Amino acid sequence: MEEKYKVKEGKRTLKIIFFTLFLDLVGFSIIFPLFPALLDFYIPDFNKPEQGLLAKLINPIYNIALSIDPENPKFITTVLFGGLLGSLYSLLQFIFAPVWGSMSDIFGRKKILLITISGLAISYLIWAFSGSFWLLIIARIFGGIMGGNISVATAVVADVTPEDKRTSGMAIVGIAFGLGFVLGPAIGGYLGQFSLIEIYPNLEKFGINPFSIVAFFSLLLSIINLIWVSKCLNESLPLSKRSKYMEKSFRIFSAFISENQKVKVLNSTYLIYMIAFSGMEFTLTFLAVDRFNFSTIQNGLMFVYIGLILVITQGLLVRKFTPVVGEKSICLVGILSGIIAFIFIAFSYNLLIFFLALAVMSLSIGTTSPSMSSLVSLCSKESEQGKYLGLFRATGSLARTIGPFTAAILYFLYGPQYSYIIGAILVSISLAIIIRTFMNYKYLGTNPTS
Repeated sequence: MEEKYKVKEGKRTLKIIFFTLFLDLVGFSIIFPLFPALLDFYIPDFNKPEQGLLAKLINPIYNIALSIDPENPKFITTVLFGGLLGSLYSLLQFIFAPVWGSMSDIFGRKKILLITISGLAISYLIWAFSGSFWLLIIARIFGGIMGGNISVATAVVADVTPEDKRTSGMAIVGIAFGLGFVLGPAIGGYLGQFSLIEIYPNLEKFGINPFSIVAFFSLLLSIINLIWVSKCLNESLPLSKRSKYMEKSFRIFSAFISENQKVKVLNSTYLIYMIAFSGMEFTLTFLAVDRFNFSTIQNGLMFVYIGLILVITQGLLVRKFTPVVGEKSICLVGILSGIIAFIFIAFSYNLLIFFLALAVMSLSIGTTSPSMSSLVSLCSKESEQGKYLGLFRATGSLARTIGPFTAAILYFLYGPQYSYIIGAILVSISLAIIIRTFMNYKYLGTNPTS
């Protein structure tokens, strides 16, 4: 009877966490289609003689853009600066995801989720009133710090799923990501058409900007999320299983110098894999425009297509086949699919081949992330789930700090073909590391092939 109650409570918790992550990801990704217009609004005009601190900070990037494309340096400056702004957000997630994860091991998951969701709401409020660039930066910094809460939500999934169902549970996280990234940019693109200062010009003196409506919508989602978690989520980590202390000196690169050797190797593999994939995600729209003359709407539909395949992969394939073949096999299929996807994209000059490559790429992301996060969870003690899953999420954030800006420079200097071939080489390195790891640790995981 007690076992049935645990199963029922676990399923209920998964549904709550799914909705929590979905709201989180919609609010996070809503800004994506606004980046070009947002940066164009804040970045100074380099033709004007008067230049403030912001212009001086951007000047080195502008000089790089001049060397790449003397005809249109402002566009490339915007792209590279957007990459840096995104990298700042990811860097903060890299630093704070394991901190929030470790704190949830001590104080409980629900309390830390409530703190971080409240922080995200504050970051959106600051963004709504960011009439100056520096307020926007403060909003992104605060949002990046609080955005590390995904590690806590992932730890909740680990708490309520048995070992043989762990990857299926982690797939719930991926489905929420996929749906959030489909709906978020669509909402952002639609709401971005409306500006409060066009309707009420006097509001500009209070910091209201052309993107305030989108920011207020994200704020609303965070408030709904806060109420939802507060009222519906039960604490998943009992007092008896909590960690008694937090590391006195939290090391920023703990993911790669961890005392848990299995987790350390998994994190290193995931870092290399995600550097390649985050760079590909950032440059994909440029490739679609360069080769196929995609419009903004077509680029948006392309991401909807990717998101839907991600949802199908994680909601159907991963959950159905992992109990049969095991996490290791799913992980190997995912990384191998990534190599194929990069090679296909590099040489895709036909729309059919391009969309087939995108499908294989979605399959790769949809299988690799949940299987690897499941393996990390299975290699961790119950009292350290938050810590190690936080380190794993932090690894992905570090990759998103390095990947986009590096890929943008490679793309504009050498073109898409060479940059995507380099991506295939990076994913091949991660495949070699994971194969060696599986050979060294035969009992990594619990399923049949583990």
